[in-house]
Amino acid sequence: MADRSLRGSGLGAKSFEDEVGVDFAPRREVGFDCPQGHHFEMIFAEEAELPTVWECPRCGQEGRRSDGVEGEVKEAKHVRTHWDMLLERRSLADLEELLSERLEEVRQVGAISTDEYMRRTTPPAKRRR
Repeated sequence: MADRSLRGSGLGAKSFEDEVGVDFAPRREVGFDCPQGHHFEMIFAEEAELPTVWECPRCGQEGRRSDGVEGEVKEAKHVRTHWDMLLERRSLADLEELLSERLEEVRQVGAISTDEYMRRTTPPAKRRR
């Protein structure tokens, strides 16, 4: 019975293919140092654009290249706030005038009516009916 048992390896467990005669793509190693003092090296293709930072495999912090190459600093895009967008549509004088009108209406009536507001602020061509 023992003579008939199949011997071998599991599917996908090992490759029996030799690396003899196989030409690998040209590569280079780049060293990185993390703030915790760990040094590690990563292998990149020769024609690949090399990163300036890489995550440390031991502690997960950001490691910088040990050869001293720094990445270029990108300009941060200015974030437009609601106030910035409002100032694109109206001047400060217009906003102060509108505020004083609305405050006067609140003082007189005790509430703000949206119909009156739409009539004063919307140009005649865009008024709702």
